[in-house]
Amino acid sequence: MFFLKTFPLSRPAALQLLRLSSTNTLPTLTLFTKDPCPLCDEAKEVLEPFKHRFVLQQVDITLPENSVWFDRYRWDIPVFHLNGQFVMKHRVDITLLDKLLQDAEKTQKT
Repeated sequence: MFFLKTFPLSRPAALQLLRLSSTNTLPTLTLFTKDPCPLCDEAKEVLEPFKHRFVLQQVDITLPENSVWFDRYRWDIPVFHLNGQFVMKHRVDITLLDKLLQDAEKTQKT
């Protein structure tokens, strides 16, 4: 006979576990940034209400291994890619982002 004993998780641990298990299906929003970048900080604040709908990956373009991105985006950060595709730069277009996330969510369900 097999007994399964469950242990209650604290709310933060449960949310973290849920997020970890769902990251495979969430789209990836890549933010090309550097430090300091006041526009990037502002963009992250604008993204806050959407954060449960994507995984945010930040790429510091000033690191030596990111020199290709530095050459491409040095004058344009913040720059955003969704699942590897360019979507916007300089400021977050929340209307566009919401539409793209809805499209990604529909694609996931089919």
